[in-house]
Amino acid sequence: MEISSGDAAVLNSVFNPELPYCEVVSTDLHEEQAPEEESEATLEAKSYELEGVKAAENGEVLDALNWFNKAIQILPGRASGYNNRAQALRLNGDVHGAMEDLNKAIALSQGLGKAACQAFTQRALIYKLEANEDDALEDFKAASKLGSDFAKKQVMAMNPYAALCNQMLNDVIKKIKTGET
Repeated sequence: MEISSGDAAVLNSVFNPELPYCEVVSTDLHEEQAPEEESEATLEAKSYELEGVKAAENGEVLDALNWFNKAIQILPGRASGYNNRAQALRLNGDVHGAMEDLNKAIALSQGLGKAACQAFTQRALIYKLEANEDDALEDFKAASKLGSDFAKKQVMAMNPYAALCNQMLNDVIKKIKTGET
């Protein structure tokens, strides 16, 4: 059964109360890739990534990069390794290298799943730091569609149309309450 765009907007405001009324969230949220095969190589790559995350959390960025490089050597087609290495590259001051890895993670994941969501969010933050608001907004929207609450909030904060839409809605509600027409 299909519903009207007005009904979709109302349902959206019920299920996503922090989003502007006019911003209808896609119904294909949380699109996922096919489950990853748990081969020996996958388990080994995940183990290296985990070590890399631990190293990065301890401030050992160069060690983290080494762990992520090992994970990528084992499974160069796995998006997560590039996404994690991008974070370490950015922490190490290599924004260009981070962007290359984020682009690779998005391509490998086909824009779906957790790695894509994280990569879109990271790339959007870099775009925002570089004052590239248009590309940042597009990536935040993509991450939002993949389920990132942080990205949803960023979309709201960056979208002047949504802010205007909310203001218009508030004005209408105020007029209804005061009996103005």
